Amino acid sequence: MTKVDVISGFLGAGKTTLISKLIKDVFHGQKVVLVENEFGEIGIDGGFLKDSGIEIREINSGCICCTLKGDFEKSLQQVIDTYHPDRIIIEPSGVGKLSDILRAVKTVSGVELDSYSTVVDAARCKVYHRNFKEFFDDQIATASCVILSKTQNVDEAKLAADTEIIRELNPDARVITTPWDELSGQAIFDAMTGASSGFPAGLGEDDDDDEDEEHEEHEHHHDHDEPEHHHEHEADPNEGLSEGNRIHLGEEEHEHHHHHHHHHGEHDADEVFDSIGIETINHYSEEEIRTALSKLGDNIVRAKGIVPDHQNGWIFFDFVPGDIDVRKGSPAYTGLITIIGEHVDLKQIKEIFQVK
Repeated sequence: MTKVDVISGFLGAGKTTLISKLIKDVFHGQKVVLVENEFGEIGIDGGFLKDSGIEIREINSGCICCTLKGDFEKSLQQVIDTYHPDRIIIEPSGVGKLSDILRAVKTVSGVELDSYSTVVDAARCKVYHRNFKEFFDDQIATASCVILSKTQNVDEAKLAADTEIIRELNPDARVITTPWDELSGQAIFDAMTGASSGFPAGLGEDDDDDEDEEHEEHEHHHDHDEPEHHHEHEADPNEGLSEGNRIHLGEEEHEHHHHHHHHHGEHDADEVFDSIGIETINHYSEEEIRTALSKLGDNIVRAKGIVPDHQNGWIFFDFVPGDIDVRKGSPAYTGLITIIGEHVDLKQIKEIFQVK
């Protein structure tokens, strides 16, 4: 029986970082397969993790909630039949629903659900809860363990506010608030596995109606008189953050390119994210990448990539609003850039990264 651990989280929450920590501290000696679902045209994270010796199967067919009955289940079964792993780590798309993932895993034979957790960026919990409820709230409400990331970057008041949001959505989940650097991977994993016992209720095909009722009752903050996707600015999402970690989210309009519409009938909501994937042979310095990322508009919620530098090396970069991470890494087959946001302008992105 193959054990399955599902590690969900919104875009840029730190899922890949957590998985790397677990691989190093906990899963050594095990045959592990990582199954990813990347929302975007180009898969990037495989390059980030390949140095860990894990076989990676990327599924780049779109948002997980749109492909559950197709690629995801088939690919998961194929992983089991081909590799016979001791453990499968599932890293869903940041804009996928954890409840949908668990519903799919339940239909696959030969697996045992070991844990299902959600990583939440402590600096962005409040603003994502306000602006991206359909995905973000489901990830929290469904998890047996919620792991707050980057808690060292927020003060006690903001951490308390995050915990209140989480408890409101999911009063039964374990919540990890200690900075990861102070915890071993084993301590985190013990909390993840100790919080779960099989599949949560409401995932069978026969009780979908009950689940919808529970889901609507659980997520009682939806305003059905307005569109589901809206930005509220009454409260300051930067409260409790240092200047270097401040968040800026706006509603700047841009031309649509490669847009993905997500219709979630239970709330009559239409969530729209654009995903742009660019291949490039351009060479960059770390400073050039930082400059380009600093020019991204308020509508961009995630950017990441791997590009060649000017010294025959390679640069990895990862961006969420208020946080830029640029580092050296292993080569890819070509330069890859993925941008995710609202109303993303392809022409503008190419200009920023000087791609023809």
